[in-house]
Amino acid sequence: MTSSTSRLWRKSCRLHSLLMRSTNGRMLPSYGQWNRRGIVLASHLKPLEQKDKMGGKRPVPWNCHTSQGRPFQDESNELSLEKTLFQPETSAEFYRDWRRHLRSGPERYEALLQLGGPKLGRLFQMDVGFGLLGEMLVALADHVRPADCRAVLGILHSLASTGRFTLNLSLMSRAERESCRALFQKLQAMGTPSSEGQGLGEQPGGLQEEEGLLQELLMLYHVD
Repeated sequence: MTSSTSRLWRKSCRLHSLLMRSTNGRMLPSYGQWNRRGIVLASHLKPLEQKDKMGGKRPVPWNCHTSQGRPFQDESNELSLEKTLFQPETSAEFYRDWRRHLRSGPERYEALLQLGGPKLGRLFQMDVGFGLLGEMLVALADHVRPADCRAVLGILHSLASTGRFTLNLSLMSRAERESCRALFQKLQAMGTPSSEGQGLGEQPGGLQEEEGLLQELLMLYHVD
């Protein structure tokens, strides 16, 4: 080993020794330890996207910890929009949105009125689906209003025309059967007016037709 090589080697050793020791005499962390620690500390950060690197205004900060609640507000607005625009095109879409977005009774009731009997009949032409018929009847029973009697009768008539209706009716729980009975009792007590403010004598033909439909539905739904 030449003298110059020896000097370089000794210098390298001293430099390595200095780098591996801190001022208080403790060993500095190795690169691997430092790298793992850095990964843990930065694990909450969202990676930069190309638009963030290219400059320009960012409507939402890339670091989620610097946001002031905007993402949560936007998500809430999106959910409200989905509830307002509840227009499923298939029974699978109805079932998904019914369970995911329409959790409360009033929301479900308004959704049924919004779709109406004809649309529900087309969606569930083959089958209503296990458990869904009872949930619909519970929502109708808990929130039916006199002004909605005709619409509710139309919904009940369409559901009774769906595939395997008798089977789905027999699979309802005891509480759902009680809600079904309570729904028809409310409809009978309301006198099935077409709309609020109309007297019994204003549309005798229409009332007779609705009363006949109600009696038919009582038999279809096995309500005594």
